[in-house]
Parts: sequence; structure tokens; C-alpha cells
Amino acid sequence: MSFIIGIAGGTGSGKTTVVKKIIEQLPKDEVAIITQDSYYKDSSHLPLEDRQEINFDHPGSLEFKLLAEHIKLLKAGKDIKQPIYSYVTCTRSEETILVKPKKVVIIEGILILQNAQLRGLMDVKVFVDADSDDRLMRVIQRDLVERGRSVNKVLKRYEKTVKPMHLQFIEPTKRYADVIIPQGGNNKVGIDILTSIIEKKLKSGK
Repeated sequence: MSFIIGIAGGTGSGKTTVVKKIIEQLPKDEVAIITQDSYYKDSSHLPLEDRQEINFDHPGSLEFKLLAEHIKLLKAGKDIKQPIYSYVTCTRSEETILVKPKKVVIIEGILILQNAQLRGLMDVKVFVDADSDDRLMRVIQRDLVERGRSVNKVLKRYEKTVKPMHLQFIEPTKRYADVIIPQGGNNKVGIDILTSIIEKKLKSGK
């Protein structure tokens, strides 16, 4: 049976950095990573201009049912076919990624603690906290480089959807967390504590 860890937090909070630093300290063949971003609903039926207006920070944009089903399968020791989603085209690829069950499964994403069914499958729930200014800077840097957006477009999106959705849907999920890691990927103590919890679970073999 897999040990399931959920790592949530706002856009640009440093979740991915936290996950990377944990992975660096663990045996590669014993951990599987499932990203919420792979489970955004396919929007290929919409015109491109409509796709670019999708609110990725709203729970309705995600296929939580499929994500929960996949976590259940991994817990049961079965393979899954994880979707591949492109932020550039806002569509889901016909190809998938084969993910095999591992002793530890880490689910990472801004809204994973928002869904009750998904929360119920987690053994440890983590919230990565960060100052709103720091998150905005990371969002600008990431969207410029990875998603080809202009600074004006990023700022407009932040004011229109990212900030209000964070306050409405993401920040409140902090109360479900077993562990809160302030300062994101810069919090070495928090990351070490989380890593030690995982290592203990791996050694116990239960």
C-alpha cells in the first residue's frame, strides 16, 4: 500500500521546489510524483481565444474524479496512465505517462486540499506558504518563460483570477494541513522534517 503525501499551496509558493528537494534526498525508485496540472480538463473543443481565458485557479477546471481514481489505483498497487496537459494550447494530449505504484506517492498542486475525496486518500497533508509578493514575482518569471505570456497579461490574470481564487479556494485549505512549510523551498528545516517522515515510512516497509 502506497503512502500518499499531498503538497498544496498558492501559485508560485514554491511547491515544486519543495518536492524537488525532497526527491533529491530519497531513493529514486521508491517515489512517484503526481501533479495536479496533468488533470486539467481538456479544452480542445473551445476556440483558442476562449481557452486562453480559462481560470486555472478554480476547482471547476480540474478533473478531480479522475485524479482520485488514479490515486486509489496506485494505493492498490496498480499502474495508471497519467494525462499530459499543455498550458500553451490548453489541451490534453492523446498520449499519457505510465506511472507505476511506488512506496511513496506525492501529489502536488494548488487545489489538491480543496477536494474532500482527494484529501481522504492522503496520509500526510502539507501546505507550502509564501508571501503574496514573492508568489507574484515567481508567477511573472514562470509565465514569461514557460507559458509565453507578456508581463501585462500576467499581471492582469493575477488581479482577475489568481489573487481572488487564492483567497477564496486555496488559502482556506491551509486548515486541513498536517504540516505547514513557510518560505517555500527556502525552508530547509521544514523540508528536512518532511523528508524524515517519508524516510521513516520507507524504512518501516508498512
